[in-house]
Parts: sequence; structure tokens; C-alpha cells
Amino acid sequence: MVASRNETIMATEIERKFLIQSDSWRAAADAGMAYRQGYLVGSSHASVRVRIEGTEARLNIKSATLGVTRQEYEYAIPLADAAAMLDSLCEKPLVEKTRHHVRFGGRVWEVDVFAGDNAGLVVAEVELEAEDAPLQLPPWAGREVSHEPRYYNVCLVRHPYKNWTADERGTLD
Repeated sequence: MVASRNETIMATEIERKFLIQSDSWRAAADAGMAYRQGYLVGSSHASVRVRIEGTEARLNIKSATLGVTRQEYEYAIPLADAAAMLDSLCEKPLVEKTRHHVRFGGRVWEVDVFAGDNAGLVVAEVELEAEDAPLQLPPWAGREVSHEPRYYNVCLVRHPYKNWTADERGTLD
């Protein structure tokens, strides 16, 4: 979902998330884009996120619904405003990651390699047109974590991966 400078996007996002079980995805991945994002607010109803990806900045409001389908609104904002919000208004730690795109099974997968306080965590997401859309899993996709809130970026601010117990990390150790 991409918005031009004055355009508002509202959509229902249907996204599934998986842990990565091998580095074999890297052979088909693009060079990746650095992301820096933070949260202005996260409530029981929605989260409000500021994100810088490369030279673009966006404000994103996403429903706090658990699962694969959520409401999402996104607005382009000035880069300088986003940088100021990240530095002074957003909860810390910020979420830092490199997002890679990998084509598999007729879809584009987004593989997020986290850095900073979430270093060591690598997840893959894929957007779908319907919750029951057929999905061919790549060999590098592991356990699905779409319904586990701790893997949501907004939760990684409150409880970063570096603080997870061995039980919370599950098969990642």
C-alpha cells in the first residue's frame, strides 16, 4: 500500500507472518531497504506508527485486531517531520530492520531482518487478497506466527527480542 504525498489510503490488510528457518531466501532476495519506525501510541483499538523507509516517510494507523486481517490507513509525510517524531515523540526503542523482497509461488514475500534491540529476529510476511487465499509456503518459511502478538512490531517496542526468554523464542534458539 503506497500513498502519494496528498493521498490517503484505507484498506483492509490481510497478511500472514512466518518465522524463517534457513537463510536460503537470501539467494532470491533484493538488496533490501533500511526501515526505522516508531510508535506514537498503541492502544487496545489501534497503533499509530511513523516510518522512514529510504527517503520516504509515512504515518500509519492500524487496527489492533489480532489475526491476519486488520484495517490500515497510511499517509505520506515530510521526511524531516518523520525524523523529528522518531527522535522525540515515539516510544523507545525504535524498530530497526532491513526489509527484503523475495518472489516465491507467484507472490512477493517481505523478509524483515531486525537490528538494534530486536537483532536476531527474522520474519517473513506475505499479503493476501483473502484470508483463505491459497498460499504456497517457501522452503525457508517456518512456523506461522500471525496470531502471536509478540511478533507484531508495536509489541517489539514494549518487549524487544533481546529480552525474550528461551521459551518466548521457541524454535529460534
